[in-house]
Amino acid sequence: MARARVGGDRTTSIPRRTKVIDAGLEDIPMNSGYRTAPGRHMSSAAADPDRGKSLRLARIAPRGTVAAAAAAIGLFAAIGMPAAAEPMTFDEALALAATTAPQLRASALGVEAASAASAAAGRLPDPQLRFGIDNLPVSGPMAGRFGDDEMTMARIGLMQEVPSRARRRAERAMAEADIDVAAAADAIARREARVAAGMAWLDLHYAGRRLATLEEVLSALEPLWEAAPAGVAAGTDRPAGALTPVVLQAALQDRHSRLMADVARARAELTRWTGDADPAASGPAPDLEIDPTGLRAGLERLPTLQAWRAAGSRADAEVALARSGRRPDWAFEVSYGRRDPMFGDMLSVGASVRLPLFANQRQEPLIAARSADALGVRLEREAAARELRASLDADLADLAARRDQWVRSRDVIVPAARQQADLETASYAAGRAGLADVLNAFTALADARLEALDREAAVARDTVRITLAYRSDDQ
Repeated sequence: MARARVGGDRTTSIPRRTKVIDAGLEDIPMNSGYRTAPGRHMSSAAADPDRGKSLRLARIAPRGTVAAAAAAIGLFAAIGMPAAAEPMTFDEALALAATTAPQLRASALGVEAASAASAAAGRLPDPQLRFGIDNLPVSGPMAGRFGDDEMTMARIGLMQEVPSRARRRAERAMAEADIDVAAAADAIARREARVAAGMAWLDLHYAGRRLATLEEVLSALEPLWEAAPAGVAAGTDRPAGALTPVVLQAALQDRHSRLMADVARARAELTRWTGDADPAASGPAPDLEIDPTGLRAGLERLPTLQAWRAAGSRADAEVALARSGRRPDWAFEVSYGRRDPMFGDMLSVGASVRLPLFANQRQEPLIAARSADALGVRLEREAAARELRASLDADLADLAARRDQWVRSRDVIVPAARQQADLETASYAAGRAGLADVLNAFTALADARLEALDREAAVARDTVRITLAYRSDDQ
């Protein structure tokens, strides 16, 4: 029995069986190294005892001094990683991104600001305090003398401007449209955060699976790296053959370094969107099925088009505001004049009105400009709707192609590579193939498995991105 560490102080026994290969190696599951807890992996056999049957120690007929190394071909051992991070499922990552991303708080404050500003829209302007001295003589016998002339007075009063009802109604409409624009921008930011968090979670999930798969390959091939020099020393292999394992091992270790970087990069991106300092992707990947009909039906309810509708409403309000310029605005004033007591004080009441006498030179050009802007917004909205439909169709086509490639890799390429490795192993046991041939075959099998995981990850990314980006909130 071999023991694989799966977290904490707990170990899980993994059955090992030895068998003479005569028909080929058994299947090694594609999702071995499934992440069971943050920061650690365990093999498929440890996760499910029934799957331990797929881990076999292949015993090959002895051939010189390399027989002991050849007996290790086919063993993919579980590689444990220390527990360090808290588990985070896909749905938890989306929820955290929707509630903790700083840019979402900023966009929500934009909605609050627009709502607060709307309270002042359409209100009367502040009244004006007017004061001064009227009719003070500056020449003649009473020059500079305040009380000698009956017309000289100290005046104080209030004036209130009263814009037209159409102008105030247009201002309120613009304020309401600004709220809708801010709300649409907030919905777009929230959706973008969810998409980014979902992509980061998937990148971390599949990077961990690829890393576990490659570590299994390196562990299984370790005896062969050590056996190559022994084969040369025994005279069973050419001296140049000892360099082949070195090159293959270096290539696999280079890939391992890149995968470690991919894990770190994905974890950093997930931290950015969720706020978790050391996240770990746990649980299964999301469902890879998609509903194209439902997505197409909900395009009109997407935040992007809602933002264009809000922009259209604001443009219409600006047209109404420009047209209100053809309506007269009023102002009313009342003032009190203090004179010398011998003449008595005075009260004045008045009104003024703005006369749009030159509408063709002032108001009409502004109306035409705002009307053109409103038409432009409507046309841009139609262009955005067409672009969304085209983008969805293109993304669905790309998804279908990637799904076919993934299925082909999983059902054709990986089984063929596995069969090729089995045949090379059998040929090696029969003395018709060298150790380098077996190494190349198993390296090709590792490449095929990793490529299949890459294609599965591409399908998952496209599925999640399309679902989160094109699905309306009410679906």
